[in-house]
Amino acid sequence: MQVAQRLVLASQSSSRRAMLTAAGVVFDAVSAGVDEESAKAALLGDGLAARDMADALSELKAIKVSSGDGQALVLGCDSIVALEDGTMLDKPRDRAEAVAHLQRLSGKRHELVSAAVIAEGGRPVWRVVDRARMHVRPLSEAFIEQYLDLEWPEISGCVGCYRIEGPGAQLFSRIEGSQFTVLGLPLLPVLDYLRVRGVLAS
Repeated sequence: MQVAQRLVLASQSSSRRAMLTAAGVVFDAVSAGVDEESAKAALLGDGLAARDMADALSELKAIKVSSGDGQALVLGCDSIVALEDGTMLDKPRDRAEAVAHLQRLSGKRHELVSAAVIAEGGRPVWRVVDRARMHVRPLSEAFIEQYLDLEWPEISGCVGCYRIEGPGAQLFSRIEGSQFTVLGLPLLPVLDYLRVRGVLAS
């Protein structure tokens, strides 16, 4: 009987790990060790849109880990928040910037793009990009402060300053799209590919 191929998640994201674990996927999780700030700056300089940015960063993480582990399938992921004017928000550097981000999102719609790339032997072999439309209700200053009292600094690693599996759900009047995508991983297409590769039973 052939041994199933190992899966490595090139991320320490708690939400991505929780999704894979809850779905019954066996995997190892490692840090991708990528300087995301420098990579994003370079990609912005190339004029990449949010979709292509999420895809490129996912590929970068997957390839970096896969190059050092040729026996595994390596899953790299990234999420980007894009405002209607095309501006992309990054993770907030401090609480003051989180306030500013939430004020910009208040009462408006934005797009959350999540990408996943699987690499093998140091090269990409599969990818998917999915989007969700996020409708933020008008947020009062008092609510923003109360919300950050609850969620800061835990959301410092979250683009958009929210975790919808927690108090972040209170930010929204409506969400269009997959909850998995909002949590940072287009899970169902990933599971499909893992079945194709024999990591999961068909």
